[in-house]
Amino acid sequence: MTYQAPSSTSAAGSADTKSSYNRFLLLVAGLGGLLYGVDIGIIGGALPYLEATSHLNAGQLSVIVAAVLLGSVFSTLFAGLLADWMGRKPLMMISGLAFVVSIPIIALSNGYGPLFFGRLLQGISGGFIGVVVPLYLAECLPASNRGKGTAVFQWLLTLGIVSAALIGIYYSYRVEAISKVSDAATIFAFKDQAWRHIFWVSLPPGILFVIGSLFVAESPRWLLLRGRREKALTSLQRSRESHQAGIELEEMERIAAASKATGSGETFKDSLLRRKYVIPFLLACIILFCNTATGVNSIIGYNTAILLQSGLSDLHAHWGYVIFTIVNFLMTIVGMTLIDRKGRKFLFIVGTSGIIVSLIGIGLLFRSTEKLNRDCRGVVQAMVAPDQTLHLSFTPQEAKHLLETSEASDNAIDSKRASLAVIYSYGDYTAETSFVRSDDPSAAPIQISRESAVPSNKVEAFFKNPFGNLDAARTAPLKIERALVGGVPSSGHGWMVAIGLYVFMSFFAIGPGVGVWLALSELMPTRIRSNGMSIALVINQMVSTTLAGIFLPMVSKYGYSSMFFLFAGFTVIYFTVVTFFLPETKGKTLEEIERYFEGERA
Repeated sequence: MTYQAPSSTSAAGSADTKSSYNRFLLLVAGLGGLLYGVDIGIIGGALPYLEATSHLNAGQLSVIVAAVLLGSVFSTLFAGLLADWMGRKPLMMISGLAFVVSIPIIALSNGYGPLFFGRLLQGISGGFIGVVVPLYLAECLPASNRGKGTAVFQWLLTLGIVSAALIGIYYSYRVEAISKVSDAATIFAFKDQAWRHIFWVSLPPGILFVIGSLFVAESPRWLLLRGRREKALTSLQRSRESHQAGIELEEMERIAAASKATGSGETFKDSLLRRKYVIPFLLACIILFCNTATGVNSIIGYNTAILLQSGLSDLHAHWGYVIFTIVNFLMTIVGMTLIDRKGRKFLFIVGTSGIIVSLIGIGLLFRSTEKLNRDCRGVVQAMVAPDQTLHLSFTPQEAKHLLETSEASDNAIDSKRASLAVIYSYGDYTAETSFVRSDDPSAAPIQISRESAVPSNKVEAFFKNPFGNLDAARTAPLKIERALVGGVPSSGHGWMVAIGLYVFMSFFAIGPGVGVWLALSELMPTRIRSNGMSIALVINQMVSTTLAGIFLPMVSKYGYSSMFFLFAGFTVIYFTVVTFFLPETKGKTLEEIERYFEGERA
């Protein structure tokens, strides 16, 4: 069928109307990115107060941080199927509603279970958004603006992270002011309310996203695949000139006809094992795996804790996190301006190169201080009570006692600026405490009990240690595996680490941060785009969930340097893949990219 351009009287709106609608599209998509950013970043400001008031151990706190990512794994697994079944627009509305519902569940929670469920629901919302919004933009925007349009999603994603950080710094100032004039009970109560309020103020963007989703048009490519040609044309004409919409519709129809062709051997040609499906799918999966294996989500989620351990005070650590998010926001703007000019591949190469250098630098900074750590497990083991529990207030006096009775012969660690993390076990089940500092008078004492390590049921026990003996652990004695006392570095060291993190975030923002959503949506052919994006993003979220879940236990056992070196190793793989295997997709329609992977280089 040949497209006949409609007359001027029947054209879908004026140029101004189309321009306004395109801006509205970007606004709604940007609100989706804002929610995704809040999903990632909101825990950064809330975590110190949640940690101080919830009585959760390091493993449980890691699970709370990782719950958003775990929810994303489940939702992204089905996001493609749901997007194909109900359409892109309805799924956007559902994802916004899930976010709105999650906030009161989290903010009103009292205990590990409700908090975990609320964060899981927040992750489900983020998983849907991470698939359906880039998918929707890729299918609705013209090729000339697709890079900039998808970058808006990432840009407002970073704005969500900045907003979460600013909320966190506001409460940090409030906590500091109250700490000067109030007793411990009042400080505790305020910190308990602080993390709840941080979640409450993130509710309005979710409501706005749901409302905005009501007024956008459905994806023209989804409509065409459902046989609704006229509606697909109308959808295209809302954002394009009529002549351009007609040409693009014809191209979409040719691709759709080729995919549906049967008989005379044509069915085999459209097998999912064809190179135009397999190669871009594998490439997208590897890119999504490596993108999160840079450690970006863990570095964002644990940023304040990283800066505290690097030597900054509580207030300075929160300010350091605010600056970190602002760097991310500003450098994403740079990436937005370059993505359609310099191309995707160039920015990927520049970004991954800078990430490798910065991660190695941060790892070396932490390594220079962590090599002085002292293991005082024998002394701490002697403090275990007869009921196999441990209560330890890590004051400067206690730090001095631990250091004097350890096997260390030097005085490299100042007891007035020391940190302590304890790794312990009951039978086959191990747990870790978070780092506590001797120079923090408001820090809660280390409290270790059987409930903090031993699973409450066989299902939880299986996931924690499938080979563990649960019955034996319920009566096993408390064993201190390691009790690492380290010196808290100077504030100068802390700001050097902070600068390293800013360099990391700058290179991530201009390269992988902006480019990953385009790689995810552009590389996938139309036939497998929604489900392929879901599978690739599931891999991304599984890696992110794993890294977030092991982060605190790993740094408690092996130090922060080990995690940053691990992230650097994955980024080397990332650099290799984008340098030698990623094609440039700048300025190409989705159908042209699909033909490229089929082997048509012209």
